Amino acid sequence: MKLPELKIGSLVPKYPIIQGGMAVRLSTSRLAAAVANAGGIGLIAATGMSEMELRDEIRNARKLSNGIIGINIMFAYSEFELLTKTAIDEGIDLIVQGAGFSRDIFKWCNESGTPLVPIVSSAKLAATSEKLGASAVVVEGKDAGGHLGTDRGVFDLLEEVVPAVNIPVIAAGGIMSAEEMKKAFSLGATGVQLGTLFAATFEANGADNLKEVYVKATKDDIVLIDSPVGLKGQAIRNEFTEKIARGEAAPKACYRCLKKCTKNFCIMVALNNAQQGNLEEGLIFSGGNIDYITEILPAAEVINRLISEFE
Repeated sequence: MKLPELKIGSLVPKYPIIQGGMAVRLSTSRLAAAVANAGGIGLIAATGMSEMELRDEIRNARKLSNGIIGINIMFAYSEFELLTKTAIDEGIDLIVQGAGFSRDIFKWCNESGTPLVPIVSSAKLAATSEKLGASAVVVEGKDAGGHLGTDRGVFDLLEEVVPAVNIPVIAAGGIMSAEEMKKAFSLGATGVQLGTLFAATFEANGADNLKEVYVKATKDDIVLIDSPVGLKGQAIRNEFTEKIARGEAAPKACYRCLKKCTKNFCIMVALNNAQQGNLEEGLIFSGGNIDYITEILPAAEVINRLISEFE
């Protein structure tokens, strides 16, 4: 089997691999640029950033790479519109949008000519996205890290979504190996999005002790938590997830970072804590197939190994 060509609008990466945008601040310009330089598509996680921080990250990624650079933005974030329009103003190559469905973003991207790639978990949403002008869709299954929109696996979803649309379908949700890439491509996907596999790279913007957790964790450490966003979230079990389960993680103050919040804990504080290495008070989002991560590698080496194994 040959690697398929992934074409998103006029963008064609060397390899059909997108690095997932992991917030808060795990996926910044350094990681996105490294992935783009290695032939994939690098994403900056915009959620949780200020307008100027996002502008600086996009500009720095441009200095570090001539490859394809996009952002990932979460619809549930209160500054969703501001950050989306900021990225468009900076001439971002593409936008990947998840954690809810926005019709407004299609208008903004259509007007600017920016390729939009919504994250969906059903054939209905994929077809709606295509009608509204999406350049491609990411189909994300239940083994993804972070917020989940389904309890079905990505391969199950691909069988329904691929026949329902005429735009590229990108598989996501726990994909960590060349074997899983082949299966996704055999079901009609023309690209894959990998998140957690890049969380333990040298260029990922997380603390060293956070990266070690990804290396040491196994499938038995994966838990589902109730996120303040209103969705289930998949994470690595630690003291903080136990506090969430016991209902003991309610925030002392609300920073209004979400449009709607259940206030069972502050997700921005928890994700920032994890990124900075405060793991006792941090939420560590992770895909389900965590066993594949056994060492910390450069992002380019992750891609090179996947391609070599595939070939």
